[in-house]
Amino acid sequence: MRYRVNELGHPRLGLAISKRVSKRAVDRNRIKRLIRESFRRARLELPSVDLMVMAREQACSLPGPELLAELQQLWKKLRAAKVEVTLKPDDPTGTIVR
Repeated sequence: MRYRVNELGHPRLGLAISKRVSKRAVDRNRIKRLIRESFRRARLELPSVDLMVMAREQACSLPGPELLAELQQLWKKLRAAKVEVTLKPDDPTGTIVR
């Protein structure tokens, strides 16, 4: 997951799920649905950032509840990062990796 501070006052989500993750569109769409649902649940607690979530090949083999739990941990790390305070104005990007 990568993020960049935005001036909108609310978080936004972008997804990058390539064919390298899975050749089957149904698998990629499942991952996207789960990420979007997890984001909807957590967005009120997230800082004002633009998020880019990129899935790895392992995401395809995880059951839904496990993938949601992993995403919850990522949102938790993002909230704990104090994004607005710790990022420098000249470098507003950050990365959270699992």
